[in-house]
Amino acid sequence: MEMIVKEKIKHLFPSEGNDSGRIQAGCGLAALYRKEMADHIRSRRFLIVLALILLTSFASIYGALSSLQSAISTDSDFIFLKLFTLSGNSIPSFTAFIALLGPFVGLTLGFDAINSERSEGTLNRLVAQPIYRDAVINGKFLAGATIILIMVFAMGLTISAIGLLATGIPPEGEEVGRLFVFLLFTAVYICFWLALSILFSVICRHAATSALAVIAIWIFFALFMSLVVNIVANSLYPINQMATAKQILGNYSCQLNLNRLSPYYLYSEAVSTIMNPSIRSMNVITPQQLSGAITGYLSLGQSLLLVWPHMTGLLAITAVIFAGSYISFMRKEIRSR
Repeated sequence: MEMIVKEKIKHLFPSEGNDSGRIQAGCGLAALYRKEMADHIRSRRFLIVLALILLTSFASIYGALSSLQSAISTDSDFIFLKLFTLSGNSIPSFTAFIALLGPFVGLTLGFDAINSERSEGTLNRLVAQPIYRDAVINGKFLAGATIILIMVFAMGLTISAIGLLATGIPPEGEEVGRLFVFLLFTAVYICFWLALSILFSVICRHAATSALAVIAIWIFFALFMSLVVNIVANSLYPINQMATAKQILGNYSCQLNLNRLSPYYLYSEAVSTIMNPSIRSMNVITPQQLSGAITGYLSLGQSLLLVWPHMTGLLAITAVIFAGSYISFMRKEIRSR
């Protein structure tokens, strides 16, 4: 009799069962998150990428220290930030290294996130567990984003420690704030490539195909985007010996707006503004606007106002791409082998 009453109460209040289902789904997401974190940390691929990033970090700090003395002689302000922006003899700066190699970290962590599970026959086992299906792709993205966040801030702290030991000059509060924003923006930039690689991992059946697709996009944005933009701008606003100031301004504005469609250019422009307080504008400035302007440095708040559209744009693109991979994964038919 008591069992019958309990069943009737459970039938009248089905929310109790839904709550337990939500708790179980949350536990499933946490379990998948821990599994993916462990897989990333223990994989040889992660160790190779970590070694590559550490090597480039040490090379960049060596180049910055070698040219720091000459840079201080011309500008003695914000010395700590120069450790990340100065380049040595044929050695790019840390910001240039990250802009070029950061996408490699993201695509390495996500290019086989889904299709490797499908080819190995473990994806159907995952979705057969008593968890929500979206916990699979959410757990993979969150684990990859956590690895990226840890790696980026670890690199920033390592370079800061080496620079502090080498120069003996502690950073000011303004420099610490700019460095934190730079590292946070870098993590978002790499997470964009992680989301893009996961999208191709969902769409493509084979891991090699998704890897080649993401690498092709990476190379296009990093190397060939500026060439295409120059061709388009010169065709729309041709410049010759008889070109007027309006035509030159239109050509430059067209190149600037088209280049900002590239995540590589968007990140590089924002980072250079954050790490260089002397940059006061990122748009075209006419001589009339410069008349009467007082030279000086921008505060961190003013620099953030300049790069805020870049940050929100990159976050929005990352969210849209991950939403596309999420919808595509939820609509995929998963069959057992």
